Amino acid sequence: MTDPPLVQVEGLVKHFAVRGGALNRVVNHVQAVNDVSLDVHRGEVVGLVGESGSGKTTVGRLILRLEEATAGRVVFDGTDIFALSRGEMRRFRKRMQIVFQDPYASLNPRERVRSVIGHALALHRIGTPASRADRAVELMEKVGLSASQLDRFPHEFSGGQRQRVGIARALAVDPDFLVADEPVSALDVSVQAQVINLLSDLKDDLDLTMLFIAHDLAVVEHICDRVAVMYLGRIMEIAPVDALYRSPNHPYTRALLSAVPEPDPGKSGKRTMLIGDIPSPIDPPSGCVFRTRCPLAEAVCAREVPELKQVAPDHLSACHLTT
Repeated sequence: MTDPPLVQVEGLVKHFAVRGGALNRVVNHVQAVNDVSLDVHRGEVVGLVGESGSGKTTVGRLILRLEEATAGRVVFDGTDIFALSRGEMRRFRKRMQIVFQDPYASLNPRERVRSVIGHALALHRIGTPASRADRAVELMEKVGLSASQLDRFPHEFSGGQRQRVGIARALAVDPDFLVADEPVSALDVSVQAQVINLLSDLKDDLDLTMLFIAHDLAVVEHICDRVAVMYLGRIMEIAPVDALYRSPNHPYTRALLSAVPEPDPGKSGKRTMLIGDIPSPIDPPSGCVFRTRCPLAEAVCAREVPELKQVAPDHLSACHLTT
């Protein structure tokens, strides 16, 4: 892609302090994100996948500056958002929104849906009360709900319908960039496809740029243009979705793909079984963070942190042994 990215993430780092003792002093740090760099181009959907605890959600929150980074920077459409003041950032948020993972917790149970959607418009001083009401009706219909449901409370909706309300709220201010933080993981399997299809349709209709966070590689295959695979705070591999599924390079990516259920018993292949559990982010392994579970690990993997290197066009992988 020749156009400059809409979102440029450069060397992102986030360490959370661990406090303890009688004086509540900092005794250690959780290394949630370590040196993550990622570009998202206009109109593109980039998937960010990995096991629970890999740092995916933290990356999404850092990009939106819902968390303050320890190091690195995020450039949005030419603007370093980490350099903005609080007031400037608040005005800037109109251009970048989030769909939260839990549709039960992300909506105020005491507010009707009309108010949930209208608050975003009022906060950014968009339109008049009458035009905001019209906008709420338009958004409800866009996400597959009806205007007659605007005066309902969140508990009167199913899980899938609540997530649709959350999507409508995120789209209310007409953002350029959307972070979808595991938007289907809390939903029934039968509803997940509906929400994925909705997001895909909205992406095409509104020319949305999206970071789609998930732990299920089977989900991101149907909506993403490129996929970045994370493990213990670091990116292991980045590739176009077709290339990643056809020829994964990193051993961790191969293991994740081998765990995706295959509905056709005749096509099921040999599974890659990872030994042990994910190490603690308080004390991650030296060198390659995946080496303690990697079936290919050698001595060099403990000594040196592998760099993301090109292994094919637009295909990057961080492995000493496969690049």
